[in-house]
Amino acid sequence: MSKKITIEPVTRVEGHGKVTIHIDNQGNITQSRLHIVEFRGFERFVQGRPYWEAPVLVQRLCGICPVSHHLAAAKALDVIVGAGTGEGLTPTGEKMRRLMHYGQFFQSHALHFFHLSSPDLLFGIDSDPATRNIIGVALTYPELAVQGVMMRKFGQEIIRATAGKKIHGTGAIPGGINKNLSIEERDEFLLGADPLNADKMVDWAEGALDFFKNYYASNKSFVDGFASFPSNHLSLVRKDGALDLYHGVLRAVDTEGNKILHDVDYQEYVNYIEEEVRTWSYMKFPYLKDIGKENGWYRVGPLARLNTVDFIPTPLAQREFEIYKALTNGKPNNHCLHTHYARLIETLHAAEMIRELLNDPDLLGNELVTKGIKHKEGVGVIEAPRGTLFHHYRINDNDQIEMANLIVSTTHNNEPMNRSVNYVAKAVMTGKEVITEGMMNAVEVAIRAYDPCLSCATHALGKMPLEITLVNEFDEIIDRKRS
Repeated sequence: MSKKITIEPVTRVEGHGKVTIHIDNQGNITQSRLHIVEFRGFERFVQGRPYWEAPVLVQRLCGICPVSHHLAAAKALDVIVGAGTGEGLTPTGEKMRRLMHYGQFFQSHALHFFHLSSPDLLFGIDSDPATRNIIGVALTYPELAVQGVMMRKFGQEIIRATAGKKIHGTGAIPGGINKNLSIEERDEFLLGADPLNADKMVDWAEGALDFFKNYYASNKSFVDGFASFPSNHLSLVRKDGALDLYHGVLRAVDTEGNKILHDVDYQEYVNYIEEEVRTWSYMKFPYLKDIGKENGWYRVGPLARLNTVDFIPTPLAQREFEIYKALTNGKPNNHCLHTHYARLIETLHAAEMIRELLNDPDLLGNELVTKGIKHKEGVGVIEAPRGTLFHHYRINDNDQIEMANLIVSTTHNNEPMNRSVNYVAKAVMTGKEVITEGMMNAVEVAIRAYDPCLSCATHALGKMPLEITLVNEFDEIIDRKRS
């Protein structure tokens, strides 16, 4: 008799999802899927609202990555108010936004690595779930736990100083920002009591990276072999090929490193990216149009970014990037668990950028906003911690939003996550008479590597009808009713 295994909810991720795994009479995995069971209708909610409200409204999508939505929306509205596409703001406006963004990266990456992923590394995938959690980390490795908490606190304080609040701030407005950085705020971050200062954060970021490198040295076969499969990779890159988490052009490479999207203007993203809808998930499946649904899917996020960029423009992170790239002889890295490695290199880069920006006198400037010729439509793209984030708005003659489309990082990763689930399920469950908690956690580990934000990713354009589909035992559709 065939079996169906359901993992619900998927734990230690943001949002709610479930996994279903079907096993036939011979113990073979016949189907495995990651289902997104929540629905968020923000693309409809914002319609009819004045466009300048969007940066504040859309960040309510998430309490973990509100800054990413806040800035992506602001960048789209920069285009609408005629302030350009990331390079037209005042120096103070752009650099304050960048500081806010790197603070978000620093705190989000610290949260994911120390709180959500480290229990699997420290205790093992098969360990007792009563211990394999952040409480277990705090009890067994108190110094590491405190470090993770303080790193996140520092990033959150950067957000507070630049956005006005730690969560759901208002710092970015169309065409710029609404505050600069005071000398007192700057000195607090540069010269603050240990450990809450920029130098200590750089040191701790290096330490977290050393921790993972040591873990990798002792567990190389596991890390390299876990959910490793070829894929395409997409991200923003700076025009000279550098890692730039705030602004750039769109680049995608295939599994061999060949460019398949050649540094295009993200204002034209609709010419290159399309989304597929499948009946069993609220989350869509993006792909590159020129390649097609079958082979045009791609990964985004830390792993993808370090596969698409040519270099990292901060010295410590660049040194680590060179070591990292040497592991695959300069070719793209397709090992799922190396996402943690890449994430920690980005954490170090973010710490370096925060320190560099804090020493920039432009943050203290008074020219905060710029505007130009108004447009009816604009696209804002940013690299969120979880990957490339698209916000696209069109307004009417009354300055109301009449169309909004969001493609969030986790949506881009939908197909890769499903493939990772299938890969691990087949590897650990095929032929097993008893399915253990450790086997199910292995599936979650594959999902967790992408640091998905499932609440952000659930959306749809247009109406959400009630649809009932009747299928027979062969999964053939017998009847379908739609309200």
